[in-house]
Amino acid sequence: MAGLQSSARPTTSSSSQVSTSRLLLLLTFLPLILASFAFVLQWRGGIDDPVTRWSPDHHEFPGMGTSAPSLPTHSSSSDCVNVLGQSHSSTFPYYRDWKFDYGSDLRPKICITTSTSAGLEQTLPWIFYHKVIGVSTFFLFVEGKAATPNVSRVLESIPGVKVIYRTRELEEQQAKSRIWNESWLASFFYKPCNYELFVKQSLNMEMAIVMARDFGMDWIIHLDTDELIHPAGTREYSLRQLLSDVPENVDMVIFPNYESSVERDDIKEPFSEVSMFKKNYDHLPKDVYFGNYKEATRGNPNYFLTYGNGKAAARVQGHLRPNGAHRWHNYMKTPNEIKLDEAAVLHYTYPKFSDLTSRRDRCGCKPTKEDVKRCFMLEFDRAAFIIASTATEEEMRLWYQERIVWTDMTLNLKLLRKGILTRIYAPMVIIQSLRESGVYSSVIAKASQANITKDNFLKSVESSNASRTTTSGMISSRKIGAGGQSQVTARRVLEFIDDSLPSAIPPLSPPGPEII
Repeated sequence: MAGLQSSARPTTSSSSQVSTSRLLLLLTFLPLILASFAFVLQWRGGIDDPVTRWSPDHHEFPGMGTSAPSLPTHSSSSDCVNVLGQSHSSTFPYYRDWKFDYGSDLRPKICITTSTSAGLEQTLPWIFYHKVIGVSTFFLFVEGKAATPNVSRVLESIPGVKVIYRTRELEEQQAKSRIWNESWLASFFYKPCNYELFVKQSLNMEMAIVMARDFGMDWIIHLDTDELIHPAGTREYSLRQLLSDVPENVDMVIFPNYESSVERDDIKEPFSEVSMFKKNYDHLPKDVYFGNYKEATRGNPNYFLTYGNGKAAARVQGHLRPNGAHRWHNYMKTPNEIKLDEAAVLHYTYPKFSDLTSRRDRCGCKPTKEDVKRCFMLEFDRAAFIIASTATEEEMRLWYQERIVWTDMTLNLKLLRKGILTRIYAPMVIIQSLRESGVYSSVIAKASQANITKDNFLKSVESSNASRTTTSGMISSRKIGAGGQSQVTARRVLEFIDDSLPSAIPPLSPPGPEII
């Protein structure tokens, strides 16, 4: 028995060692097997990694695709076929089944007012992007394409969107408004093109203030449909969060503007295809700005192609008034304003080659250096108008590539490293995600299927607009309030108006090197 017991001990020890070795071998190779399996799945598309999917180097980054899905066949808007299509593979489930109809309990309530003639391919992404970041109400003063039945029907169907048409009744009402008869806007009257638009915007902003107060809004912003608010610096990329953190004694918040820097001359959807922007002077150290001014300007008249003085949000309160399209003011006090350090307005300036001819077609000025001063406030707009009016398409294309398109990769990389240029992807991701979730196409489909009772009215508005269109393609603010009177008697500065009121702030170019 003793011999048997002594001979069994080595056998038990040997079995234990074999089991331990197998266990160690399994623990060694199991992580490698699992890692290999995960790699194979991801390589074949089995794992949806949002970081990999939205990497700027990834070929599926928003706007980088070669084609977009088409609209459902029941859509009646032909201008949105390749822009507002619907995909069945929603990228962000967050957007799925979102009604975009904010309740009354959300604060602060933010509204945007704009004057636009753009079509749905530009306006729908613009509206829903701003809904995502917290805007609840939109006051759209429409004319031209935006006032046509097919477009306005869709706009009117969107919760929170209020459409105001440029009818004769509206013109008569604005001719009796307070700012029409005040001196601070006087220098912009009776001039065509950009000056005329500037007056219209100011008059529309005055009406929007009243509407904002009636709707219980807390903040109002004037924005064009080629501009997007970029609420950088907020934890949730939220304009509502940004404005809710503003101290109560602040009346106006200024968003410095960044200007788009396109890298191709065949851009079709700027909001989805442009990611590079030139920073505002206010967001750069002075030595960086002026030290790289010449390279950043690239032979153009100014650092920015167009304006550089940003846009502003105003707290809705008594005695509020516009101070031109870029600022607000108050009849009873000088507004307490702050300028944001990170948030900005992204201005998509001349992002498409067709923008050259579209601006030309809206103005009837002569393409001479002297005459264009009557039409445009900024030097680059004047130069672009002259080129578009006098050059061949090939010459225009060359000028566009030299002055607007950023094709020098070495220069781009240098200015990106300096901080002059920056990459901003959030709007691209949001707008592409909205498109893929089917928001745009479903809005169009719903509006086209609805029983609209205003069709005849909208058609009459369209006809009325067309009959009163001037050679510039816009209803002339110079005719507002005329009513058979001459232009001299159309405006009368009211006796009680204080001429010391600050003049309207026009679009201004960024500072040049001469201020050093």
